[in-house]
Amino acid sequence: MTGAPPAAVRAGSVAIMGGTFDPIHVGHLAAAEEARQTLGLERVLFMPAGVPPHKPDRAITTAAHRVAMVEVAIQDNPAFELSRLEVDRTGPSYTVDTVELLVARARKAGREPDVTVILSAESFRGLPTWSEPERLLRQCRLAIVPRDGFPLPGRSWVEEHFPGFEERVSFLDSPRLKLSATEIRERVAAGRSIRYLVPEAVIRYIEDHALYRDEPWRKN
Repeated sequence: MTGAPPAAVRAGSVAIMGGTFDPIHVGHLAAAEEARQTLGLERVLFMPAGVPPHKPDRAITTAAHRVAMVEVAIQDNPAFELSRLEVDRTGPSYTVDTVELLVARARKAGREPDVTVILSAESFRGLPTWSEPERLLRQCRLAIVPRDGFPLPGRSWVEEHFPGFEERVSFLDSPRLKLSATEIRERVAAGRSIRYLVPEAVIRYIEDHALYRDEPWRKN
């Protein structure tokens, strides 16, 4: 619940906040912080995708720029960390492979794996089309955050598509921010302000490197 106090931190717990982050914006940060407090997560790994399998035809900013923007965006939150795991891996970035690697690392270190993947309601509805979704759910929990324009699936949806995994999914009721990276890129291309939509450090990075000004980013 939105007004509930933060949950006790689960020692050793880690969440993945994945995405293209082209660019990272305050919606990503707010969703990660909400999941962290609501579920008692010790760390949140911000994990820029290397080759997003669901965006094969879209122009994507180089990984170096996307990683750098994440790094400056999260620098003031000690619970947030940058992970290069997916950008340094060749080929498409499948979440199930990433989670499996984190689980294996935890077990090798003698810890019981406690991994959560943070997803928007939009992404969660597409889970049946992902690579090996049942294998993913066997290894981690999911935290689903609202996204404007996409109704939040409920327990019945999970029962229908992934019977037996209902307890692996948590639904968060906030934050409800109507914001997308597409909108931010289009605003930059049009010369409009993105102040208050992304962290100041990210604005400076976009300006210093002249990102999103060229034709591929302009709205058709």
